[in-house]
Amino acid sequence: MPIFSATATFGSFTSVSFLSASQSQSHPSPFLNFPHKFNVKTPWQWQHPHYHTDKVIYASGNTQIDRNLESGLLQRPTPPDPQDDARQARRSSDWKAAKAYKDSGLLYNGRVEGFNSGGLRVRFYSILGFLPFPELSPLHTCKEPEKPIQEIAKGLIGSIISAKVILADEDNKKLIFSEKEAVWSKFSKDVNIGDIFEGRVGYVEDYGAFVHLRFPDGLYRLTGLIHISEVSWDLVQDVRDILKVGDQVRAKVVGIDWVKSRITLSIKQLEEDPLLETLDKVIPQDGLAALDSMSGSGGDSDSIEPLPGLETILEELLQEDGINDVRISRQGFEKRVVSQDLQLWLSNAPPTNQKFTLLARAGRQVQEIHLTTSLDQEGIKKALQRVLERVP
Repeated sequence: MPIFSATATFGSFTSVSFLSASQSQSHPSPFLNFPHKFNVKTPWQWQHPHYHTDKVIYASGNTQIDRNLESGLLQRPTPPDPQDDARQARRSSDWKAAKAYKDSGLLYNGRVEGFNSGGLRVRFYSILGFLPFPELSPLHTCKEPEKPIQEIAKGLIGSIISAKVILADEDNKKLIFSEKEAVWSKFSKDVNIGDIFEGRVGYVEDYGAFVHLRFPDGLYRLTGLIHISEVSWDLVQDVRDILKVGDQVRAKVVGIDWVKSRITLSIKQLEEDPLLETLDKVIPQDGLAALDSMSGSGGDSDSIEPLPGLETILEELLQEDGINDVRISRQGFEKRVVSQDLQLWLSNAPPTNQKFTLLARAGRQVQEIHLTTSLDQEGIKKALQRVLERVP
């Protein structure tokens, strides 16, 4: 007759033995003659988070197989690999180094290890960083303009590229490089306002065209923007009507933003606006030109209605020290529209009897204004600047 007995207790699990009356003395093993399968957990398996597999015991006759016993019933968890800790410490150190590169602005020479649809993968010690295609120097695309960017990227694998770290975010595992920023730090000091460059149109937006500038060594190093208002003296509705990707152009540097690493270019300022010198082409003295003209120099200037916004400016100019009189002398209409907004120009013509010529333009309409003043040309410019800051 079988005898049921409960033996040792392990945690919340009890090991159960089945013995026959005749075999209880001669066979101490609890697993005899009762082919059976059941699952139990040893205490360390239950408590350790890394070990949740059940202990499976098979018993049949005088044979028992314990799969966990084969590898040691009370085997402790494998301790962490010291090499893993070392690798983690190294990666953490490399992230700190990346942040130091970003904060200092130092250039890093990294090896290109691959690319995807968006840019290059660049090695930074134990970290793999990313250099987006828009952050590549124009040197690459202008050297082989017929190649797609993917082919250019493929040819860069294995090469060393000089770049700046522009983002080092360890928490989000983002390490971003810019070759453009590295090139700017090297070559921007060689660019001055008034310089004229040969360039190649890289891409065109609604607000203007980006032009890659060719340096004396024949390589395209930096990129500048030609705003839509600086493309032509004529009113430009769509930049793409005039400039297309790949066009070779000449452009003048009219602005440099050292903080934002930007160069502003102009095509139209390579040509003199006739209004800067004289109004004779727009407002002919003899009245024989095809353009409409009113109120010559000897006419009644009081009958000329100032352009919108101009009257307030003229009143403010009279408040400036050194300006004695301001009056509209004549007006005319151009065949072309340069801008719908009010523009003011100080003529380069030398003063006559302490009179300078100021030109106002809006749409097709142009008005000539005479300033009687004791100021020189630079003094008038400063007075105009102060007035325009006061006038909304």
